[in-house]
Amino acid sequence: MSENWDHKTSEFSESREFGDGDSLKLVPLWSIVLAILVFVGWQFLSVRTQPHHHPGPLPMRLLMDYMIGTLLASYVLLVGYVSRDVKRRKMPSVLWMLVAVVMPCGIGAVVYFLLRQPVMIRCPSCNTELAAGLHFCPQCRFQVAPVCGQCFRGVQVTDAYCPQCGHKVADDGGPSRLHAYSDN
Repeated sequence: MSENWDHKTSEFSESREFGDGDSLKLVPLWSIVLAILVFVGWQFLSVRTQPHHHPGPLPMRLLMDYMIGTLLASYVLLVGYVSRDVKRRKMPSVLWMLVAVVMPCGIGAVVYFLLRQPVMIRCPSCNTELAAGLHFCPQCRFQVAPVCGQCFRGVQVTDAYCPQCGHKVADDGGPSRLHAYSDN
């Protein structure tokens, strides 16, 4: 039985591959390389094509070239992020990539961020798809995240007391898999 629980909880932790703080890991390597090439390419192109007797001061021209190169590279990184995030959220990737690339000035990416679906995870017990912020599975009542036993709000695994009501979380007797860092 213990083996079964360990297998279910390991599948659950793998389904939460990218947490809230890991958003930068969603930017693919091809996007990073392409962004660097776009930035360097813009710098080279702007230096080669600008007339040497341009009326503007040199520092201002260099600053504008740097800013434009940075904006273009950031756009490439944003498209790379959307390409991987759209798959994680199980949305039609071709459609959203077209929206992100074709709509000008990053408007497609803004539309994507406004309309994207929540990240879905699977319940380790009954395999039901759940929104990532739930604490209990609505089908089988499996506790997928630690909660306070008094106010039932989410707590961190390392919390000794509930930050909302002050209840001692260790007294709740929750599932042992959610008390991994407990000293008791």
